[in-house]
Order: sequence, then structure tokens, then C-alpha cells
Amino acid sequence: MNAAITSFQRRALRALSIAYFVQATGALSVAGSLPAISAAWQLTDAQSARLLSIFGLTFALAAPLVQVMFGHLRRRQLVLTGIGLFGLGAFAFALSPAYGALVASRILMGVGAGFIGPVLVALGSELVHEQQRGRAIGMVLLGVSMASLAGIPLAAWVAGMWGAKALFALVGLVSLLSGLNVLLTVPDESVGSRIRLTEMAGVLSEGKYLTAFMVVFFITSGVYSFYSFIAPLIRDTYAGGTHAVSAALAVLGVAGVLGNLWVTRAATRFTSEKLLLTGMILLITDTVLIALLPKALGVLLAALVFWAFATDLLWPSQQRRIVELSSARHRGIALALTSAFMFGGIGFGSAVASWVYPVAGFYGLAGMSVAFIVLALVSLQLSEKLRKPVATAEPCQSEA
Repeated sequence: MNAAITSFQRRALRALSIAYFVQATGALSVAGSLPAISAAWQLTDAQSARLLSIFGLTFALAAPLVQVMFGHLRRRQLVLTGIGLFGLGAFAFALSPAYGALVASRILMGVGAGFIGPVLVALGSELVHEQQRGRAIGMVLLGVSMASLAGIPLAAWVAGMWGAKALFALVGLVSLLSGLNVLLTVPDESVGSRIRLTEMAGVLSEGKYLTAFMVVFFITSGVYSFYSFIAPLIRDTYAGGTHAVSAALAVLGVAGVLGNLWVTRAATRFTSEKLLLTGMILLITDTVLIALLPKALGVLLAALVFWAFATDLLWPSQQRRIVELSSARHRGIALALTSAFMFGGIGFGSAVASWVYPVAGFYGLAGMSVAFIVLALVSLQLSEKLRKPVATAEPCQSEA
């Protein structure tokens, strides 16, 4: 019998979701605010996009190292430490005098996020009964979808109205408030386990884990090779301005939340593998249609509804699959490595996009995005084969 999620647990999960919302908004608002950042520090769009890459790659290194160095500490303590570092990095970004200081501040934000992201999911999954973990993970990750719905469009609007410096000062302030919310509502009972580098290497050397991590790496590379340049794409291909970018981000957010809400309920009826497969096929199909359909803003906004719905089928399903795949002992490091590969993919995809877009433009980004998702599909098939042991033939025995 399923144990229901209590009101106390819901409040705690909501606090974790809000913390994820703040982290995702601060991390990804660079994509929607590229013009404002470029104007504030007189950068090119490619230079501004690399600030997203720097954050992603820093997170990719920090998340597993946090588990090695501090994974034995209480998980709430790790989250609060990360929120403090993330907020400090956001304030440093707002006060940066030049590009070098911007890079340093994004590194600090990436280190802080390395304490937050993977620990939030592990902490949330430990708050509820095992049969409710898929639902709890979906509730925590709803913060990421809400960042797309409200946080990132609002960030783009704030940056357009008051500038990128005001935006990141606000991110720093809200980060500290979200930390206070976690302190007051989340119980300090979940203790992690000490992870050794050799143990991490052992997890990475297992084919079922490595191929599962490559699934999320290629998914995020495909998604963010397109998403990181959404503002320049709308400006250059669809002749849209700031309002068009905000509209596109809002459409992505609404559709993403609907996808997250749907997958939270579908988790009780469908396997994580089926949901991943469905999301990736829909994402490939929609990206191809975006490339082939007329370049009208209304057509793009309609196509982005399905694009965002597909992407938000993928994040909770991937996290759920890792939880199901990993043992209790390795769950913390597996989730940390998942987040590391996820943000590594964000950094890699946005970095490649910053090189491809000036040369190949819109169609180069669309083709690269599809290619990355196809690689994610291949990785999923390999992961499933390695996950299931090959059945050995046994001699037939007659029944007595």
C-alpha cells in the first residue's frame, strides 16, 4: 500500500523545489539575458554565452567532488552551504568590473550549485516512503520547470528593464531567502555517506552507470545547444525583439510545467525508460519541424510548446531512472554524477553553439541539437542492455 505524502513532507519538498527554482533561474538566466549582459559589459553574444558554459563545466566538476569531500555531512547543511556560495557569486557577478571578474563569479556560482542540485534530489527522495520517491523527485524538480515558466522570463524582463547587474543582485538576495526557507521547513535528519574517489571511479567504470550518465549528457547538450542561443535566434531568424524573446521564454515555461506535472503523474504508470524514449523522439521530431516550417514567430511559438513539453518529460524521468538504477550506498554519488553530466552537457552544448552559430547559423544549431539527441537515444539503448543481465540457458528439468 502506498504511503501518502504528508502536509509536513509537502512543505519540505516545496522548500527544496523553491531552492531549485532559484538555482536554475540564476544559472540559466544568462541564456534569456544575453543581449543585456553583452550590453552591460560590452561583450559579444558568444562571450556572454560562454558564461553559461563556464557555470556548467564548473558544476560538472564540483558536484562529484562535493560528494567525495563533504558527502558524509548532513544533506541540509550541504544545501545551505551551497545556497550561501551561490548567492555570494550572484552578488559578485553584479559588481564585476570586467569579463575576468564575470568568469570568476560564475565559477563561484557553479561551485555553490554543486552543493545544491544533486543533494536536493537525494534529500527530497529520503523524505518520503520508497513508493512515493518518483512523485517526490518530480515535486522537487518542479522548481526547475517553474524557473522556465516564471524565473527565466522574469529574469529576461528585469535585465531588459533595469540591466543585468540589477538582475544578479536580485538573484543573490532571493538565494539567501530560499536558504532561510530550507532552514525553517526541512528536517535536518538526512545524512549522506562518505564517498571515496576510488568508489566514484568504480561507479563510472560500470557500464550501466556510465551509459546512463551519457544519456543525460547528450540530452542537455542537444537542448542547450539550441536554448542557449534562443534570444539571438529570435532576433536574427524571426526578426523579433525583447518582447518576442520574453514571449518565447514564457511559452517554454508554461509548456515545461505542464510536461513536469504530467510526468509526475505518469511516473506511477510508465517506466522511466518509456518516458525518456517518448520525450527524445518528440524532441527530435519537433526540432526538425522547427527547421523546416516557415520562419514566422507564431509558428515558432507553437512548435516550442511541444519542444518544452518534451524536455520536461526528460529531466524527472532521468533522475528517477538513476534512483532506480543505483543502490542505497551509491545513490548520492550517482545523483551527483548525474547532475555533473547534466551540467557538463549544458556547458558543452552551449560552448559548441557559441562556435557553430557564427558560422552555420540557425540550421547549424538545429542539426547539432538533433545529432546530440540521437546520441542520447543510442546511449539509452546501450544502458538498457547493460542493465539487464544476459539470461543463461539452463537445462530443462521435468516436473515430478
